[in-house]
Amino acid sequence: MKANNCQPPPSYPQKDPIFGLDILLEQIRNARKHKLLERLSERFKLYGNTYTQRRLTHFIITCEPENIKTILSLRFKDYGLAGRIDAMGPLLGHGIFTTDGEHWAQSRAMVRPNFAKEQVAHLDIFEELVNEMVSLIPTDGRTVDLQELFFELTIDSATEFLFGHSVHSLKKRLAGTRDSTEQDFAGAFNYAQKAIAMNLRLGKLKYLRRDRKAEESNHICHKLVEQFVDSALKVREQSSNQKPFIEEDSHDAKGKKNYLFLHSLAQQTGDRRRIRDELMNILLAGRDTTASLLSNLFFMLAKNPRIWNKLREEVSFLEGRPPSYEQLRNLTYVKFCLNESLRLHPVVPANLRFANTDTVLPRGGGPDGKSPVFVPKGSIVAYHVYALHRREDFFGPDANEFRPERWAEIRPGWEYLPFNGGPRICVGQQYALTEAGKQGSRAVGGGVYTDRLFKEWDESGFEMIPACFCLNS
Repeated sequence: MKANNCQPPPSYPQKDPIFGLDILLEQIRNARKHKLLERLSERFKLYGNTYTQRRLTHFIITCEPENIKTILSLRFKDYGLAGRIDAMGPLLGHGIFTTDGEHWAQSRAMVRPNFAKEQVAHLDIFEELVNEMVSLIPTDGRTVDLQELFFELTIDSATEFLFGHSVHSLKKRLAGTRDSTEQDFAGAFNYAQKAIAMNLRLGKLKYLRRDRKAEESNHICHKLVEQFVDSALKVREQSSNQKPFIEEDSHDAKGKKNYLFLHSLAQQTGDRRRIRDELMNILLAGRDTTASLLSNLFFMLAKNPRIWNKLREEVSFLEGRPPSYEQLRNLTYVKFCLNESLRLHPVVPANLRFANTDTVLPRGGGPDGKSPVFVPKGSIVAYHVYALHRREDFFGPDANEFRPERWAEIRPGWEYLPFNGGPRICVGQQYALTEAGKQGSRAVGGGVYTDRLFKEWDESGFEMIPACFCLNS
């Protein structure tokens, strides 16, 4: 500590310095009021960009980019996920989002090829699905909840991309029918995520309670995914072809055979549990992050007619068609809007790491916050992307405003982390941006108009994915 000239950062005042129950209860109250992120951001203004607290263990909380860079990149091996598997494992198992070390490296190597440009650039499944979504939007002026449709759209596209078989929630909504098994899956998946959120907030205190509904929800999710896994493993057994598997009945709208994520995994391993776990991990990310991005974007567009009109003008040449991959790359204002939405409302607004060894953060200590901070082994370091993205010293006095034009002027580094950074940077970021860009451009250019808001933007509280602490690969 002395060798690095470390000094302690400010401490958050708490009544219970052992269990931190007062902090936990305060966070639960704020989450129920949909104000958790707002209140956490306010703390940085009161106590500085790095401060400490205690909840059974030592916590360091920061929104300092140099600290985040150190955690995620410069001293990557000093930190791990540790307790994440306890909270997220019952649903996700041992996959890319829940493991460290060699297992994580193998998971990333298995998953990464599925997000290569040649796969992402030809996601024609989006076109048919967006058409289904647009057809569900009334043309007679009636109001519709776009967020519901976005979540159905992304569960359809995610299951099609991963399994080769969409759950067709949009199509069934159009037909007025619902399959009970797939309805059970959607409901179970949602509840299982809420259980993860609660367990992450409770930390070690989660062992004081048992959630039987969460256990049943996990079982329902695993059972459905395992059906697809078993089918892929049968194909694997029957095929001697070593190229990525193509399922005979899986075609896009133009009759072109689709590349299947599931069969690519089955080509690499015959371990049923391993394949299931990786699929559950990617499904969580692929469904909810893109739906949240689109929901947040269209909410802000509804508040800003000028931006809406400018965006619609840029995509007008498409005449209601979704852009190709190359066209999307040239839609500058679309990219600006996506960047600004991810800045103002990052879909993973906070995250944490566990210190594997005694280590040091470069900033936050001392009265001026400029001295290094000692991080004892076993400490939890939380970094808040939501607060980081709204710092006026990085994004100007209008940092809390939605202004896409700022992206013509700025090139942020570690001040902007919508997809994390370092070795665990999100492998699916191009998939997410391509999906959101295609779907958003099609919706804007195809007649969707958002001019009705019934309340201000707020957090999804206990439905936040999950508890703000997840999803980096």
